[in-house]
Amino acid sequence: MTPTERTHAGPVLVLVDHRDGIVVDTALELLTVARTLGTVHALWRGDHPDDGAIRTLGAHGAEIVHHLAAPHAGAELPAVVAHELGGVAESALANTVLLSSSTRHKEVAARTALTLGAGLVVDAVAVRRGADAQIEATVHAFAATWAARVEVARPRAVIAMTAGAVTPSPVQEALVPEVRPHDSGGAADVHGVRLLERTPRPTSHGPDLASARVVVAGGRGTEGDFSAVRELADVLGGAVGSTRVATDEGWIGAETQIGQTGVAVAPALYIGAGVSGAVHHRSGMQSAGTIVAINTDPEAPIFELADFGVVGDLSTVLPQLTAELRRRRA
Repeated sequence: MTPTERTHAGPVLVLVDHRDGIVVDTALELLTVARTLGTVHALWRGDHPDDGAIRTLGAHGAEIVHHLAAPHAGAELPAVVAHELGGVAESALANTVLLSSSTRHKEVAARTALTLGAGLVVDAVAVRRGADAQIEATVHAFAATWAARVEVARPRAVIAMTAGAVTPSPVQEALVPEVRPHDSGGAADVHGVRLLERTPRPTSHGPDLASARVVVAGGRGTEGDFSAVRELADVLGGAVGSTRVATDEGWIGAETQIGQTGVAVAPALYIGAGVSGAVHHRSGMQSAGTIVAINTDPEAPIFELADFGVVGDLSTVLPQLTAELRRRRA
């Protein structure tokens, strides 16, 4: 294939995220999309996937699972992941690479595209093949007020997809994937970076924010008290999110921030408590299936987006809602 040829025919390689050996929903979403584009290959990094994980990958269309152990301390550095992802893509002759559009994976995607000389799209909400088999992706722009369809003009494509953009679905007849081992290729410092220290963050009992089906977010209206937000999220089995104001004030960790400079979410249910609905926050949550807004200001911009709105004090509304949900589930 010459550099000027514009085709992405061939296998599609999916970087599989997993937690404690269990495939996460975002990976299943990517596998669902990959099936519409070509033969599906999956890259599993870390300990060897067990039979259950392999069955899950096969049930969602993976024909080949590339296993790459991550034995050294810096294995999770984006530069290392990108180097290994690009190497597997080369060996598998995959011209399209899919991965989740998390903050960390956006750097991985950019480095992988550079390694492969590929076209790059991040925060995609849809991917398809267009004319001549080239990859087309849909992204939201201008705080999600526009949907733009872009075409990858390079022979290879690296696409980072927003979590929750599609609903994962299994194939009608599950496959039995072939597992191919790969060598990690050496220590992390050969890729220009070296791990100096790792400090684990406190473990959250809720789901990952980017892939959560329910998100309860708090803003300036919490005045720094997120207890009612956390309690409602716990009852709903959801994740806690926040606005930039809340994180800038130090009320809650930056990893919970939703918006242009934070995490983009697309849950089935988003509840904004004390959230005004500023443009930079709306861009990260407008793709939610159902939006519920709770604010004391009836003119708050978030009510323009909301499917359901409550004009009231979150310190009163949230405990009442939490108590009623608990009563109904008792």
